[in-house]
Amino acid sequence: MKSTDYKIKSENVDVYYGDKKALTDINLNIRPNTVTALIGPSGCGKSTFLRVLNRMNDYIDSFSMTGKISIDGEDIYQSKIRVEDLRANVGMVFQKPNPFPKSIFDNVAYGLKIQGMKDKEFIKKRVESALKQAALWSEVKDDLKNPALSLSGGQQQRLCIARALAVNPKVLLMDEPTSALDPISTAKIEELIFNLKEKYTIVIVTHNMQQASRISDYTAFFYMGKLIEFDKTAEIFTHPREEKTQNYITGRFG
Repeated sequence: MKSTDYKIKSENVDVYYGDKKALTDINLNIRPNTVTALIGPSGCGKSTFLRVLNRMNDYIDSFSMTGKISIDGEDIYQSKIRVEDLRANVGMVFQKPNPFPKSIFDNVAYGLKIQGMKDKEFIKKRVESALKQAALWSEVKDDLKNPALSLSGGQQQRLCIARALAVNPKVLLMDEPTSALDPISTAKIEELIFNLKEKYTIVIVTHNMQQASRISDYTAFFYMGKLIEFDKTAEIFTHPREEKTQNYITGRFG
C-alpha cells in the first residue's frame, strides 16, 4: 500500500514520562476500516500508544514524545492542530463505562452541543443514529429522558460508544472496553465492533487473547515498550515470527 493509503501512521515514536521511557521506536501503519488489536502484558506500553493517537497523554505533565503520528496524512502533533477537533475525529471508549450524570439523550448529544450545534432536529437525528449504530436504540428509545446511570454496565458501555459515534469520528479507540462486563454484554460489544469497522477504523487494547483473535484483522504485540511483532491476526496467532510473541500467546508469560 502507498503511505497515503494508511489511516494511521506511527513513525519512530518514542514516549517518555519524565526520565522513564515508555515506548521505543514504534513504527506501525494501520489500514482504514480494520480492527487492530494491541496485546501484551501489563505495563508494556499498549495503552500509552493508544492514548498517543488522540493526545490523551497531553494531560500528563511529565509526558513527552518524539517521532510522528499521522492520521489521514496529517501530523496530529503539529502546533496548528486543534486538540478538540482531533478528539472529535478520534473517539475514545474507556475500560469502565463512564456515562455523565445526565439523561441518556444528553449523554449522546453532549459532543454535538460542545461543538456548538443548536439545531434540535439535527441533534435528535444524530442521537438516534448513534444509538442505532451502538445497537442500543431498541432498548432505550422510550426512556431517553432517564438517567444514563440507570442502565446496566453493558448498556452504559454501548452508550459511551454511541456518545463517541455521535460526533462522526473517523477513528474509534477502545481501551479494554469489555474488561468490566459480563460474557453476554462482552459478546454484544464484540459483535458491535465487527459491524462498526465498515465505517470506522478501530484500535482496541485487550488482555483477552481469545477476544483479539475473534474480532481483530491485525494484531500488534507490545513488550517492554517495544513493538515486537505486527501482522494479520491469523498469522500472529498461528505462525508468529518472534519467540516472545509465541511465548505470550501460548501463556508462557504475561
